[in-house]
Amino acid sequence: MNLAEKIIAAHTDKKEVSPGEFVNVRVDLILANDITAPIAIREFRRIGVSKVFDPKRVVMVLDHFVPNKDIATAEISKMMREFCAEQGALFFEVGKAGIEHALLPEEGLVLPGELVIGGDSHTCTYGALGAFSTGVGSTDLAAAMATGDIWMKVPPTIKFIYHGNLGKWIGGKDLILYTIGDIGVDGALYSAMEFSGEAIDALSMDGRFTMANMAIEAGAKAGLFRVDNKTQLYIKSRARRPYHVYEPDRDAEYAKVIEYDVSGMEPQVALPHLPSNTKTVSEVGGIEIDQAVIGSCTNGRLEDLRVAAQILKGRKVHPRVRCIVIPGTQQIYLDALSEGLIEIFIKAGAVVSTPTCGPCCGGHMGVLAEGERCISTTNRNFIGRMGSPKSEVYLSNPAVAAASAIAGSIISPAEIN
Repeated sequence: MNLAEKIIAAHTDKKEVSPGEFVNVRVDLILANDITAPIAIREFRRIGVSKVFDPKRVVMVLDHFVPNKDIATAEISKMMREFCAEQGALFFEVGKAGIEHALLPEEGLVLPGELVIGGDSHTCTYGALGAFSTGVGSTDLAAAMATGDIWMKVPPTIKFIYHGNLGKWIGGKDLILYTIGDIGVDGALYSAMEFSGEAIDALSMDGRFTMANMAIEAGAKAGLFRVDNKTQLYIKSRARRPYHVYEPDRDAEYAKVIEYDVSGMEPQVALPHLPSNTKTVSEVGGIEIDQAVIGSCTNGRLEDLRVAAQILKGRKVHPRVRCIVIPGTQQIYLDALSEGLIEIFIKAGAVVSTPTCGPCCGGHMGVLAEGERCISTTNRNFIGRMGSPKSEVYLSNPAVAAASAIAGSIISPAEIN
């Protein structure tokens, strides 16, 4: 069995599973946010069960519309707050939390070998830790909160091998954008993506989180990495319960194996209106922008902020551009503050936000008007994703976003003198 099959099998009463098989799996963690929790809570009430199966394994995070932007979002937050207090479930309040997919690994709530479901498509982020994690609908969340298990179809796995050395300004965002550009937004439809190769071995944990996060943008059910020393170091100080590391068998079967040589790769940019519409930054051709967003569950971690600050230090955001920096969690915000990164951003003319999904989902903190263009480190650039359906979103890594904020148009960080 491969990595995904090993983890799924361990959460069933079967010794092995195979692609296409329908199985009932025990879940280690259930996640909901301020978009998906309300439906899940209402459906949980309809089931008629008085208590969740295990309050320590149900987590709710306020992150999409925080701080609350209107009465409707305030009511949602209140509903979640009261439900978690009643059930004893884990609840992360604004000011003590952050964006869910940066927060849960940071808090040690997801560990290797676990099976995690979340009411958010980017729950696949936790595959960076060697966990099988995937997004589900709110009614599935409700059933899992009541029973502790969920049914799923075992996905086929596509193995991706990245050879070569990563150049300057190249990270996980470039690797995953290049991959999606190659296979398309349905290239891994209902499959697990297993990432490997020497370029992956060299990639930081922050870079791996970015890649796993965007597996869904290729249609994948999950994106997984093997656990290595970097993973172990990351979780060493965070793990508060035992965990099991699974390895794919030497003779593991894959639906497909795709190999890339990433030596000499340029930073990648996804043009409107699909993450698969990728070009190298030099091919984009200096498109003027109105806004730059650096942050989100894809690229709002400390390493991302460091890269952006390295480029913005001593420089100014273009007079025509709004630059919005959003740390992924309160801890990342605090670390960036202690390292002097926040001061760099503010002196450059950027605004620094409370951790929030905000502009990524067109919620608040940077919604676009008709005709405006934004370079963003977020994960999606669908029509109307960040505001007006007549606006445009270009996806990139933090270095490209920061360089473009200075230039006023999309350029390579190598062009900043």
